[in-house]
Amino acid sequence: MLYRKMPGNGDELSILGFGCMRLPLNEGKIDEERARQQVRYAIDHGVNYIDTAWTYHMGESEPFVGRTLADGYREKVKLATKLPSWNVKCREDMDRFLNAQLERLRTDHIDYYLVHGLVGVLWDKMEKLGVLSFLDQAKADGRIINAGFSFHGSVEDFKRIVDSYPWIFCQIQYNFLDEKNQAGTVGLEYAASKGLGVIVMEPLRGGKLAEPVPSAVQDIWNKATVKRTPAEWALRWIWNHPEVTVVLSGMNEEFHIEENLRVACEAYPDSMTEAELKLVKKAEQKYRELMKTGCTGCRYCMPCPSGVDIPSCFEIYDGFYLSGNEKEAKLMYAAKPGGIIRGDVPGYASQCVQCGQCVEKCPQHLDIPSLLEAIEKEFEGKDFKGWKVIAKKTFRKE
Repeated sequence: MLYRKMPGNGDELSILGFGCMRLPLNEGKIDEERARQQVRYAIDHGVNYIDTAWTYHMGESEPFVGRTLADGYREKVKLATKLPSWNVKCREDMDRFLNAQLERLRTDHIDYYLVHGLVGVLWDKMEKLGVLSFLDQAKADGRIINAGFSFHGSVEDFKRIVDSYPWIFCQIQYNFLDEKNQAGTVGLEYAASKGLGVIVMEPLRGGKLAEPVPSAVQDIWNKATVKRTPAEWALRWIWNHPEVTVVLSGMNEEFHIEENLRVACEAYPDSMTEAELKLVKKAEQKYRELMKTGCTGCRYCMPCPSGVDIPSCFEIYDGFYLSGNEKEAKLMYAAKPGGIIRGDVPGYASQCVQCGQCVEKCPQHLDIPSLLEAIEKEFEGKDFKGWKVIAKKTFRKE
């Protein structure tokens, strides 16, 4: 495992961090035994940065992490979690959330504590409510060690927030499709110039840069002299940036963990050749031609008041344009957002009433209602009823 120093405090952090937002599931809930084995295996093989949040897995990620870090594992890692900014209504809420998180995580301190999911307007609210004095107090009394923030807004607001407090670190979305999105490369370099460590989230765009791989993109990867998987190309591209301290990976398959651990032993900064960087640029351009939504599957838009399963709708829509498999896409659209696979209520795109609540919550600032209209038009045509029948026969063995 390679390690990089957090500039503000000298902590040696594994360049691969374990993100606990997409843990393996069993019947819709965290598969406790499997997920615990995965997290502990990663720690045993050098990962020392574990990231969670109040909202992940509908509030179950933090308690899971607390249980998983028992038996001496807490002492082996730096633990990161986040203040749910959008739920904070007053200064007292900040202490209430943090104290509850300490209990859920079974610890007396948070090593890396983030103000979660900031955009400019949300930061302005948090500042007025006294978040700076809260952070000062929580550091002084030892409940948190290092203060940071995660971000999903404009680069202008990002710079403003960076300059507003003596942060130790920040967390940004960054991958080869997001160089100019949100904080982007400009924000990455700005934060580093101010002495902040940078934690990267969504390195694979919610898995879309890893699988399924469109044949047109795979053709590009196949031209490389050194053969690598799409996931390895994406991760190496980020680690090639010396400004990056840690890359968070939402690993939920054992082979994901094995591959990521291997790459994290080899991915030095500034190690990619000019030819390799040009190849990644070609892959980026091809992805942009194929993808439709820009969704990362973070689920911040949920729950939808009308019951639309927005992430599933977007996942299938993007998958259709990446793979070109119309039959598979229509089957999965009928089954997954339709509740047939999970045995719950339907959440089709046509249920959208254009209320706009999802737009306010979306870190990617997507025009979700318009995209749902396009998805309804694509998948809910004359053959839709037939696909629902096929989906029930396929996924419900009654």
